[in-house]
Amino acid sequence: MCGIAGIVTQGRLADGDQGLLKRMTRALYHRGPDGEGYYFDERAGLGHRRLSIIDLEAGKQPMSNEDESVWVTFNGEIYNYLDLRKDLLAKGHQFKTESDTEVIVHLYEEVGERFSEKLRGMFAIGLWDKRAQRLILTRDRVGKKPLYYSVIGNALYFASEMKSLLHVPNFNRDIDLEALSDYFSLLYVPAPKAIFKSVRKLKPAHYLVFDNRGVRESCYWDLSFDRPEVRTEQQWCDEFLAAYEEAVRLRLRSDVPLGAFLSGGVDSSSVVALMQKINGNRVTTCSVGFDEKEFDESAAAARFATSLGTEHHEERVRADALSVLDKLVWHYDEPFADSSAVPTYYVSQAARRHVTVALSGDGGDENFAGYRRYFHDCLQYRARSLFPDALRGPVFGTLGRWYPKLDWAPRFLRAQATFRELSRGNVEGYFYSISATKPENKQTLLSGDLRQSLNGYDSLVLFEDYYNRPKTHDHLSRLQYLDIKTYLVDDILVKVDRASMANSLEVRSPLLDHVLMELMARMPSSLKLKGSTGKYIFKKSLEPVLPREILTRRKQGFGVPVAEWFREDLKEAAAGVLLQNDPMGVLNTKEIADLWSKHQSGLRDFSTPLWTLLMFRLWQENYFKNTTVTPIG
Repeated sequence: MCGIAGIVTQGRLADGDQGLLKRMTRALYHRGPDGEGYYFDERAGLGHRRLSIIDLEAGKQPMSNEDESVWVTFNGEIYNYLDLRKDLLAKGHQFKTESDTEVIVHLYEEVGERFSEKLRGMFAIGLWDKRAQRLILTRDRVGKKPLYYSVIGNALYFASEMKSLLHVPNFNRDIDLEALSDYFSLLYVPAPKAIFKSVRKLKPAHYLVFDNRGVRESCYWDLSFDRPEVRTEQQWCDEFLAAYEEAVRLRLRSDVPLGAFLSGGVDSSSVVALMQKINGNRVTTCSVGFDEKEFDESAAAARFATSLGTEHHEERVRADALSVLDKLVWHYDEPFADSSAVPTYYVSQAARRHVTVALSGDGGDENFAGYRRYFHDCLQYRARSLFPDALRGPVFGTLGRWYPKLDWAPRFLRAQATFRELSRGNVEGYFYSISATKPENKQTLLSGDLRQSLNGYDSLVLFEDYYNRPKTHDHLSRLQYLDIKTYLVDDILVKVDRASMANSLEVRSPLLDHVLMELMARMPSSLKLKGSTGKYIFKKSLEPVLPREILTRRKQGFGVPVAEWFREDLKEAAAGVLLQNDPMGVLNTKEIADLWSKHQSGLRDFSTPLWTLLMFRLWQENYFKNTTVTPIG
C-alpha cells in the first residue's frame, strides 16, 4: 500500500515544481514509510511513497516499461497480476521485476486507456504516456483507494490524500457549500465533491484522461441488479462460498506478515475462518473492546479466536482515547463524522504491531442487505404503496399526530420519525431515515447566509440519482446500489483507508471483490433479506464454516458510546469546541447551544448531530489555522 502524487502540465514544469512534488509526496509518508521515488520530464512529475508488500527489493516506483515511454505511480494491490503477467509474457512483453506494478504499464501498452477493466483488485493509479503526452488517472471499482485531483491553470495535480494538494501555491480554499450541506446530512462528503471547490475526487470505476485537449472522464464498470438468476438455495450457497474462498485466497498473497480484523460478527469471523482453512496456518487476529457493554463485542471475538486457535490481540477503547481526534482530523482531510473511525484507528494500530496486511469483513451488509434499516424501509415501501401520493402525506401526517395512542401498533410504527418517513416518497423517506442531521434540524443549525448561498440545493438529489439508475423495479436492490455508491464508498472505505494508512497498515476486503459483488447482484433480493432476516443466504452458506453462536448473534454496529461521552468524559472538552463562535458564519451557534442543552438533559439523544458538528469544528480549526477565513454571506 502506498501514497501517490503527481503534476502534469500542458506546457512545461515550472522551476519549483520538482520541489513542490517532493513536498506533496512527503506529506503522504504515513502511507508509505519504506521509501520514496520520483520521475520527472519536461511536462510531468510522478511521486511515490512505498509500503512494501510484494517484491520487496525490486518493486520500487515510479516504474516504467522497457523504453521508459510509459511511467506509473500506483497505490493498491492487483490480485490477478500473475495471470495478467503470464498472458503479457506470451504476447512478447518483457518484465524486469516480479511486482504487480509492472503489469500495469505493459497492460496499458497492450489494451490502451481502458486497462483498468482487466484489473482485479484495489487501486489508484497515475500513468504518464510520454509519447502521447497523456496522463491517465484511474480508481478501482468500489473506491477502496482514494484519488484527489485539482486543475489549476494549465496543470493537473493529483494525490492519494487532499493534504498533498494544499502544498500547491495559491491553492484556493473556498468551501464547496453543497459539499458542506451533504456532510451535515451524511457524515461525509460524497464523490466527486470535496470540501474545497478547487478539488475533486475521481469517482470509483472511472478513469480520467488529461492532455492538451483538457480533461475527459469515463466510467469503465458498473454493478447491475437487473437480471436476477434462478437457482436453488443450495446452489446459491455453493456458488457463493466458492467465490468467497477464491476472493480470500487471492488476498493472502504477501511477502510480509498478514492477519485480520475480528469483531465477533459474521463478516469478519467468516474471513478469519476461511483464512485459516485456506492457509492451514495460525491467523493473527485483532479486535477492540469498550467498557460500555452495549458497544462491546470483544468477548465474542475472543471466544471465536480461542475456538480457532488464532493469535489474538485486543485493544480497549475508552473516552480518554478521544485525544486522538485531532490526529484523525488531519488524516481524514475533510470533515468526517463516522464515530467508528475512533475504534477503527485503534484496531489498525493494534494490528500494525503484529502484521503489515490485515483482511477485513467490510462489504457484507451492502452485498447481503444486512443493515436493519433495509428491513424497516422495505416495510415502509409496502405501506406507502397502499396510498396514492396525494393521500400519503395527509394520512401519515394525521397518524403522526395520533402517535401517543399507537402502543398497539407494530414496533416500526411507534415513532413520530417513522410517520415523517412514511409521508415522503420512497427515496426521500430513506434519505430522511439515514440522515445524521434531519432536514428540519439542518435548516436551523446552518446559518441563514449559508442556506441562502445554497440557493435551494438539497442533498436528496444525490440519492434520487443513484436510486433511479438501476434498471430494476426491486426496491431493495435499488437501496443496495445507492448505498454501494454513497455510504460504502465515502464513509466505510474512507474510514478504513485513512485509519489503517495512518498506521501504515494495508487492509484487504474479500467481500468487496468485484467478481463476488457481480455474483451477488445477480442473486434475487428475496434471498438476501428473507422476512426480517438480513444476510439470509450469506449465513446459510456459512453454516459449514462458522459456529451457530456467531451465525445467530444479534447484529451489533461498530460504534462508540458517543451519547454517554458527551454527557460525561467528553462534556467539558466538547462544549469548549462546540459553543465557540464560528468565524466562517456557516453555523447557527444559538441553535447548537440549544441542541447541546437538550442532549445534556438526558431526555433526548442528539449525539449524532453533535458529533457531526464537533468534527466539523475540529476540522475548521485544523485546516484554517494559518488561513484568512472569508465568512459566508
